[in-house]
Amino acid sequence: MDRRIFSAGLALLGVRMGTGMGADANAEALQLKRNGWMPNNEVLPALLYRTAFAPSADMASAMEATFEQNGWPPQWRNGVYDFHHYHSTAHEVLGFAAGWGRLVLGGEGGHELVLKAGDVALLPAGTGHCKLEASGDFLVVGAYPKGEHWDICRSAPDAETLGPYAQSAARQKSTYAPVSAWCTRNSEWNDENFCWAR
Repeated sequence: MDRRIFSAGLALLGVRMGTGMGADANAEALQLKRNGWMPNNEVLPALLYRTAFAPSADMASAMEATFEQNGWPPQWRNGVYDFHHYHSTAHEVLGFAAGWGRLVLGGEGGHELVLKAGDVALLPAGTGHCKLEASGDFLVVGAYPKGEHWDICRSAPDAETLGPYAQSAARQKSTYAPVSAWCTRNSEWNDENFCWAR
């Protein structure tokens, strides 16, 4: 997993999403720590953008086009699993295209939140997530940085998953930190927005 490609993709995603994102797209940053068997990511925060995409007749396609254009190829349309899990090998962007869902981030007893159509969540590798309940029309677009292949982990990292996860965490600590100004070229956004940068 090449974090330089990730960083470049995320920066482009922030810059270019301005054309499809609503003016109210302010980031909420959740810095999650290890929680029981859930590793989470103590270096990069989970980022939540409310009303990131304006309502449209086919929001899922708009999200897919934006993600693809910026190096995060969409890989599925569905919901979110109703069991606690994380991805040890890839960061994930979730575009909430229809309905609403009540999720928990960070593992059992973590942060409960409701995400609705138009919202976007960026989850760094290791971030626990689980759907608690959702509307009948709940639809999510999942995308990952080009070249990253996601896995599904439902237990603490073992020897097989700990190696790649620990290596990626070490790279993150040496090259990435949360910073302000998610989209520096969009003057509607302010310093309360966040991104991940080198």
